[in-house]
Amino acid sequence: MPTPARSEAASWSWAFYDWANSAFATVVIAGFFPVFFAQFWAADLTPAESTQWLGYAGSTASLLLVLSAPVLGALADQIGAKKRFLLGFTLLGVLATAALFWLQAGQWQAALALYLAGLLGFFGGNIFNDALITDIAVPEDYERISSRAYALGYLGGGLLFALNVAMVLWPGAFGFADKSQAVQAAFLGVALWWALFSLPLVLFVPESRGAGRHALGSAVRRAFGELWRTFLEVRRLPNTFLFLLAYWFYIDGVDTIVFMAVKYGLDLGFPDSSLMVALLITQFVGFPAALVFGRLGARWGPKPGILLAIGVYAGVVLAATQMSRVEHFYALAVTIGLVQGGIQALSRALFAGLIPAGRTAELFGFYNMVGKFAAVLGPFLVGTTAALTGEPRLSLLPLLGLFLAGALLLWRVDVRAGRADAVMLGDDRQR
Repeated sequence: MPTPARSEAASWSWAFYDWANSAFATVVIAGFFPVFFAQFWAADLTPAESTQWLGYAGSTASLLLVLSAPVLGALADQIGAKKRFLLGFTLLGVLATAALFWLQAGQWQAALALYLAGLLGFFGGNIFNDALITDIAVPEDYERISSRAYALGYLGGGLLFALNVAMVLWPGAFGFADKSQAVQAAFLGVALWWALFSLPLVLFVPESRGAGRHALGSAVRRAFGELWRTFLEVRRLPNTFLFLLAYWFYIDGVDTIVFMAVKYGLDLGFPDSSLMVALLITQFVGFPAALVFGRLGARWGPKPGILLAIGVYAGVVLAATQMSRVEHFYALAVTIGLVQGGIQALSRALFAGLIPAGRTAELFGFYNMVGKFAAVLGPFLVGTTAALTGEPRLSLLPLLGLFLAGALLLWRVDVRAGRADAVMLGDDRQR
């Protein structure tokens, strides 16, 4: 029997969480924090030292998430608390981001600690938000609703980022004394935006009971037991396991391009302002493109749509080796915007259809764990290639291997059989 959560009001409210937290991804992670950290809070450090500490913060957040995500997901399933975990991580991210507003120049340790907390809030919240898709949609709507959420994320993050860029370029017009004050106000604005637009999820997204409610102590013990059983069960779902392996390869390539694009442009000598414009282009192109990919996924199925996006990314890597003008960078920003939201949305939708009901938070914990593990290999390959060749244009070439491996593994995934196996396993657990 369908749950009351499977309504348009619930699905739109769920999708608006992407609108809410994408402000952190765009404004803080990709936009202002790395530059402001180096130029304001850590101005006394060398560029190499500030980059090193930023890298440590990102790696620490990924490692903590990798270690905790499956257990937290299992615990949330045991006590029926996906929303509560999501809101807890959201609160952590909101408070950490808001606190950046009050830090003074030179307080780089405090800034780094708050950034780490913000990353944990952002990535941790995504685990439980992803898991709620099975509570607010039926399988036939996963592609459409997941794509809608990513589209709203691109639009919301892009709108706020555009406002913040204007604030930094013309601080006096917005009543700020200087650019530094404008950037700090942008961090506070992200926190308020994130909190405000999370309210629809709080108010209108019910949560199914899942595996049932248990006392906390008992639930923790059961969660660790379920973690081991999840490893065994994923191996009983060969197509789900194969998809996760494919996802590990191709999302590594996607995330590496996202995180290295601005640095790549700087290495080629493009001005900061042009790189900010390129980031805005990606955001606003990504909004309609994610919606289009949702329709393609609903018509063709998510697997062909993902394979198409992987092919486009491979083309982007090859084109980047020939880049010489900032106009080329803009063109690649448009191309990435066309597929970035689509590949993320369809991957989430495909995985949701390949897992049994009742353990979605736990399994999406694994899904996000795979994604965070993937954030290690790609940057290492890019950095090593750049160091060995001394040529930035060649540094992205190893990503072709990641995209090729991901495409070949995904090609072997039998989606229909995988969904049938997931349903059968879910029925077996209910008996």
